[in-house]
Amino acid sequence: MGVGKSKLDKCPLSWHKKDSVDADQDDHESDSKNSQDASLRGFVEQSSGTEPPTGEQDRPEAKGAGPEEQAEEEFLKFVILHAEDDTDEALRVQDLLQNDFGIRPGIVFAEMPCGRLHLQNLDDAVNGSAWTILLLTENFLRDTWCNFQFYTSLMNSVSRQHKYNSVIPMRPLNSPLPRERTPLALQTINALEEESQGFSTQVERIFRESVFERQQSIWKETRSVSQKQFIA
Repeated sequence: MGVGKSKLDKCPLSWHKKDSVDADQDDHESDSKNSQDASLRGFVEQSSGTEPPTGEQDRPEAKGAGPEEQAEEEFLKFVILHAEDDTDEALRVQDLLQNDFGIRPGIVFAEMPCGRLHLQNLDDAVNGSAWTILLLTENFLRDTWCNFQFYTSLMNSVSRQHKYNSVIPMRPLNSPLPRERTPLALQTINALEEESQGFSTQVERIFRESVFERQQSIWKETRSVSQKQFIA
């Protein structure tokens, strides 16, 4: 998962617009012939690059990866899922957690790599980080994709033991979603309240290094097994 402000400039968030869906379909059709026997992860990774010339497909991969590939190997502390209109607010919260509390590295969903399927990005974001922060604003529940994001995140935290309590609803300072309008499924989870006097204590209690290290270890083991299966 690459992190970089340039991605926001070149790839604005447009996951629920028709032109984005068409582009995803075109990319899928152009690459389907070369990825029939590959896993979804392998397909997405290969489709982001160019096809090697004939006779070079079986050559070992070059040593050393580019900056984006190296970043994708890194397990993140958190990912912020947010509405498209809340990208600036998500970046502000990211900066707050990283610079004021030293919780790094983190990413906002708008920074996920361009050219990938949205579901693949969501899977990488949730399973490639220790905590999933749901930015509860007035915009969040207006978007069908955001509804899907938080339901998927909750189901993932229930079905995977090491992801238990990894979903963190957060009401930011700007346009927070009122408690009475928060979905019942999220009302059962203690939310981070940025305007609360106990916000700093909440952050320290939730983002514990021991939890991160345990999830990171499991992520590395799972990734290693998946890569071996893909090569085989």
